[in-house]
Amino acid sequence: MVSQVRRHPLAEQTAELLLARIRGGEWPLGHRLPGETTLAAQLGVGRSTLREAIRELAGRGVLNSRQGAGVFVTALDITEDWDIVVRRASIATVIEARMAIETEAAALAAHRRTPADLRTIRRTLAGRAAPGLSVPAHVDADMAFHRAVIVAAHNDILIQLFDTFLPRLRIAMIDMLHIRPLPSPPADHAAHERLAAAIAARDPDAAAALSRDHLRAIKEAFS
Repeated sequence: MVSQVRRHPLAEQTAELLLARIRGGEWPLGHRLPGETTLAAQLGVGRSTLREAIRELAGRGVLNSRQGAGVFVTALDITEDWDIVVRRASIATVIEARMAIETEAAALAAHRRTPADLRTIRRTLAGRAAPGLSVPAHVDADMAFHRAVIVAAHNDILIQLFDTFLPRLRIAMIDMLHIRPLPSPPADHAAHERLAAAIAARDPDAAAALSRDHLRAIKEAFS
């Protein structure tokens, strides 16, 4: 027997009950919900309450109401705010995500980079080697270089993902470098030079490997 909503506010409870049934697998991703009359009767609410609940879940990305076609499941749960997820994540988790993003971005950049992209990569590379940089300034210059590589991949989603990580990553990198300075800044910079050279040479395998090795070393430094 289907549970019915018995307390107020009805629309919020109806939305929660719909979400619970979606989470439980009753309606798979892409599936159309039963008609409004049937669903309202199942839940024991009026059609106006049901519509309000559907609007709430549609606004949170779970449902999509298509005129003349019905209401469809577009997500199996409510996605938590991305900024909150990143702020709560450990720095090791963030670096692992960076590895997934930047390794592929480096390979794509080797395929897709333009002369303008190379100029930006080389300019930011020189910027991170400028003498006398404070720790925050060095981190900002380093992030500018890595972002230039991702921009050269010409994939807007990868750029947005990287930008989401930046605030969390920047703070962690500054804190780490205050406590544990780079053992060899020249060696670190040489690794970045090799990555830039692989992108310039249109060598995606080398670019991906160099990016992965660099980020793995950063992760180990946080361990």
